[in-house]
Amino acid sequence: MCPLAPAEAEGVPAFVSAAVSAAVSAAVSAAVSAAVSAARRTIRNMSSPLALPAPCALCGHRVGVRTGTGALSCALCAWRFGDVPDDGLPLPRVDVVYYLRYDRRVKIGTSRRPRQRLASIRHDELLAFERGDRALEQSRHREFAELREGGEWFTFAAPLDVHVATLRRGGDPWHQYARWLSAELRR
Repeated sequence: MCPLAPAEAEGVPAFVSAAVSAAVSAAVSAAVSAAVSAARRTIRNMSSPLALPAPCALCGHRVGVRTGTGALSCALCAWRFGDVPDDGLPLPRVDVVYYLRYDRRVKIGTSRRPRQRLASIRHDELLAFERGDRALEQSRHREFAELREGGEWFTFAAPLDVHVATLRRGGDPWHQYARWLSAELRR
């Protein structure tokens, strides 16, 4: 039965009542469809990469994403676009164990300022970062002791290659570092 059927008692014919009911139903259906489409667009925009208006203030990356709140954040380090790290405060400490390849050797070292440290060491390639301090570095030196050539240099052989490949699954080392730094700054 049509919800407008009682109007028939007031002199409105049943076919008019049915037409109004159909029109209301069509309008509601169209409104729901439009709302669902808008929601899908919003979800797509939230997860789709888009160009940042300017490089990320923390890592310099140019690609962003919309967060659940609609804020624009760096797709690489998740730093909220528009926020600026306080120049008056030191950056938080993020210790890393680094793996540098030079020819067929790998240096396993640690630093809290990897850009500065790696700039002072001759190497062919940065293989990986692992979040950790001197204790983890020393643990890795013990783990790969049979490959040690001297100091912090090791032969780039299968066991070390497997370990580095595992670390690389986390992505580019500098991208990982940017994410770790961003997470510390947001604490």
